[in-house]
Amino acid sequence: MAKDLFVQLYSLREFASKDFYKELKFVADTGYKGVEPAGFWNIRPSEFRKVLDDLGLKMITSHSPWARLNNIGEVMDTAYLAGLDKIVCGYGYNDFTDMDAIKRTAENTLKLKEIVERNNFTLFQHNHDFEFVRLDGRIKYDIYRELCPGIKFQLDCFWSTNLGNEDPVEMLNLFADDIVSIHMKDGVVTQKVSGSTMVNGILERPVDLTPLGQGELPIEELVQAIPDRVDSIIVELDFCCKEMHTALQESYEFMTSNNLAQGNK
Repeated sequence: MAKDLFVQLYSLREFASKDFYKELKFVADTGYKGVEPAGFWNIRPSEFRKVLDDLGLKMITSHSPWARLNNIGEVMDTAYLAGLDKIVCGYGYNDFTDMDAIKRTAENTLKLKEIVERNNFTLFQHNHDFEFVRLDGRIKYDIYRELCPGIKFQLDCFWSTNLGNEDPVEMLNLFADDIVSIHMKDGVVTQKVSGSTMVNGILERPVDLTPLGQGELPIEELVQAIPDRVDSIIVELDFCCKEMHTALQESYEFMTSNNLAQGNK
């Protein structure tokens, strides 16, 4: 059965800051099954759940708030109010520079994981490209996984190419046993990323992207390789060569018309 098609609302952040309700209605009208928030834009988590219910949208994961040891209590409260059973974490470039950094990052994650699981949540981790750089011939993220047993992953398939240096299908297969969620973006795989900044606690890495199906990512092969237990694909366009609403509509049409995912239309 085809996976449900979701959208990461980070894609619509510029518009959501002005009228969040309007953007949620756009997502529902386009046909997406659900959303993954990246901020609630001054809506209480419990109220946000009601808005989604009224629009016929689901939410099974969120990027807000982002788990750290200094805010984990607040994160768990927010997740509970939002009706979530999973909590996200993630790191920056400096957290994966060398073996010592990877070990420190794993130790930090294990502390987070212990707290989260004690409170009946699952911790999962989101990636960018730098985790897929090789160290002594091995993928850094794979080394990290050995040091952090039991961690679950939200695999961003585009970033997993490490900007064209790795095969995303091979990376998906490598981490398949621990994947709980999939992000799908598309674009020119081999490119330079012009730096990064933290915006509202989220790492922004400007990258040239296209609507799904209009870039170089082997999306059909990736969809075929997604583990059966993963029941959704989340479209995330951090930036795009087209107007974002158009890009999300075209991404939806590509995925659903090719039976790569299912929506509500």
